[in-house]
Amino acid sequence: MEVTTITDEIAGTVEINTERLRELKEFDDTKAGVKGLVDQGITKIPRLFHHPPDEHAEFSNSGSTAQIIPVIDLAEVGQDASSRLEVIGRIREASEKWGFFQVVNHGIPVTVLEYLKDGVRRFYEQDIELKKHLYTREQMRPFVYNSNFDLYISPALNWRDTFMCYLAPNPPKPEDLPVVCRDILLEYGAYMMKLGITLFELLSEALGLHPDHLKDLGCAEGIISLGHYYPACPEPELTLGTTKHSDNSFLTLVLQDHIGGLQVLYKNSWIDIAPEPGALVVNIGDLLQLITNDRFKSVEHRVVANLIGPRISVACFFSEILNPTPKLYGPIKELLSEDNPPKYRETTVKEYAQYYKAKGLDGTSALDHFKI
Repeated sequence: MEVTTITDEIAGTVEINTERLRELKEFDDTKAGVKGLVDQGITKIPRLFHHPPDEHAEFSNSGSTAQIIPVIDLAEVGQDASSRLEVIGRIREASEKWGFFQVVNHGIPVTVLEYLKDGVRRFYEQDIELKKHLYTREQMRPFVYNSNFDLYISPALNWRDTFMCYLAPNPPKPEDLPVVCRDILLEYGAYMMKLGITLFELLSEALGLHPDHLKDLGCAEGIISLGHYYPACPEPELTLGTTKHSDNSFLTLVLQDHIGGLQVLYKNSWIDIAPEPGALVVNIGDLLQLITNDRFKSVEHRVVANLIGPRISVACFFSEILNPTPKLYGPIKELLSEDNPPKYRETTVKEYAQYYKAKGLDGTSALDHFKI
């Protein structure tokens, strides 16, 4: 088997099968992504997208109500002290048990959520010539559109296309964003920052800390937004929309449409996170698990491919990756004791992000690399 050495922006120097490299480059060079394959009318998905059978075994709670991710009403936070404490208690339980919960009455109008989903759809469904010039693997551009950020190092590709932009601390210039979704992305970024600060306050109190503790650590300083487009897949049983992974962030907020497909791994079973009208999915990221010394869980999750599509989702990751500082993050001292010593070494956001990207979405946790 002939092997070629390539230089990948994410992983550095990697070795890859020559035939596979040719297929990857052919796909990448179309600049049309997975949607381009669907537009061609394919009925069989390319082998690049085939995942091993054990990666997508059919074990989930579909149709069952035995295990349901909590839906928390944030309107109760401002009612009275007892209601606030009850919400904090539910957030604490969800963060320790599931690593996931959904929030409703979060302060973002439903019209904004719908317009955002429409904006993402408009971007992907415009003529290919209008978006092809934005297709790039240069991660530091104001707006990055491509398919599979880890294309050249991933064991199997995911059935989705993605665009990425940094919404905070320095929002992009309007002219750097596509016209079809420019205004709504900037508006959504402002809403996200406000909601993120509220959630970090509640999470701080859930840990028994001052409400500003996580915010003062810098957990809410940066937001990276990813707009995902999961086209209908002719052979969903052979692939995945997103491989099993945990998030490289302090906190992630996800807007998903009505189609569903997001699943969280709980006690070796895949639990569906059913779409809830007007809700946002909240999940703990690796960095928050690290600084809470495993108190809050960054849980592995995935997105299954679907026959109906396209599925639209927007994920906002709270982590200062664009302008990382030398600030070290380790287990919060106030949470440690003789019986609960630190489980992780200190690291910077930049070091963690670099390791996470070089590793790719290979189904393993980057946290293991930082354990003491």
